[in-house]
Amino acid sequence: MTILRFAPSPTGYLHLGNTRTALINWLFSRSLGGQFILRLDDTDALRSQEKYAVQIQEDLLWLGLDFDRVVRQSDRLSRYEMAAEVLKSQGRLYPCYETPEELELQRKVQLSSGKPPIYNRAALALSEAQIDKYKEEGRKPHWRFKMEKGEIRWNDLVRGAVVFQGELLSDPILIREDGTPVFTLATAVDDLEMGISHIIRGEDHVTNTAIQIQIMEALKGGIPFIQFGHLALISGGRGEGLSKREGSLSLMHLNKEGLEPMAINSILSKLGTSSPITPHANLEGILKEFDIQQFGRATPKLDTEDLWQMNIKILQLFSFDQVEARLESLMISGATPEFWALVQQNITKFHDIKDWWTICYGHKAFAIENKSLLEVAEHHLPPEPWEELTFKTWIDNVKEETGLKGKDLFMPIRRALTGKEHGPELKDLILLMGRPKVLHRLQTARTQ
Repeated sequence: MTILRFAPSPTGYLHLGNTRTALINWLFSRSLGGQFILRLDDTDALRSQEKYAVQIQEDLLWLGLDFDRVVRQSDRLSRYEMAAEVLKSQGRLYPCYETPEELELQRKVQLSSGKPPIYNRAALALSEAQIDKYKEEGRKPHWRFKMEKGEIRWNDLVRGAVVFQGELLSDPILIREDGTPVFTLATAVDDLEMGISHIIRGEDHVTNTAIQIQIMEALKGGIPFIQFGHLALISGGRGEGLSKREGSLSLMHLNKEGLEPMAINSILSKLGTSSPITPHANLEGILKEFDIQQFGRATPKLDTEDLWQMNIKILQLFSFDQVEARLESLMISGATPEFWALVQQNITKFHDIKDWWTICYGHKAFAIENKSLLEVAEHHLPPEPWEELTFKTWIDNVKEETGLKGKDLFMPIRRALTGKEHGPELKDLILLMGRPKVLHRLQTARTQ
């Protein structure tokens, strides 16, 4: 069975980088009729916070990325302890007593000698007397996993063939001095026990994958049948990284700003592929086009302006039936399909609709400089009923009397009616507003 997981650590808000990972995992699992698990990697008790855990779930559901179950690593600590004991019994997990300062000195010496900063396994040569001395000093060990020599190979869903040499990788710390597991161990245990079939994550985890393959092999007694895929990390428009703890383009912020979830889904589902990025009103349309093989290794860039341009396109896809309830939530009652069809082409955020509702039907007054033009426009304003050619007849008469044309003619009238220099075509807008509202706007604009 196809089972994928998205495993964020609740140490900050979701940003667009890890949201893209979540979306691609969701799309992959759903495209194959599989399961999608949300696993909160919260073994770092000092930095993990419940408010982040809650917000991560709310953000995913806002995007439409439903999950089959939620798992917290903090509830599975006993499983990691059992796994650690298995590795200890195999001689693959061994205690080390170096302080952070001693490890940093070792690293600097290696680098200055032109050697890679790989742990020197000095702990394996400690005598009982040395260990007793460390214990008397109050030192507590951290535990490292002993990497074995030989190739670590897999066929990556994105990167193709990947090969590491085990002896060139530093023995990773799996258990901290306080006895808590590092995510490297916890993730390997969880992926095995949850039957994860595919692991898709950022390319910053490629080395972790090589290490975790050996850990899983040691725990399972053989090569685990898991397919891996490592996505290129996206950057901001200026090439900067996206940091969740700095709140860079966080989903919570974008939601509050008025970005549509499908604007995010539409862009992130194609970002990093050679396929054109097109707007979709729902996830079903994205699912039909999804193909993990389309993702390349180049670093894709995402500018905030791209999101808002997509937002405009998404809003233009919605039918009146799809937004009627949302209009009522903004205290807009009595809106018609004609109103929505007219203004949806002229909004960046859904909330902007409220401004146009006030312009069309509210009590507004806008001052302009060419008051004589408005006086002529008021004089020639046709009687009702109005129809499609009413505006042309009206403007032609005003043009003939004033001799004005182009922007000099249209812009003052538009500003008098809407207070804006851009928006729906006036020939359509006046039909929504009606003669009494148009007349009142012309009169008040002349007296401001």
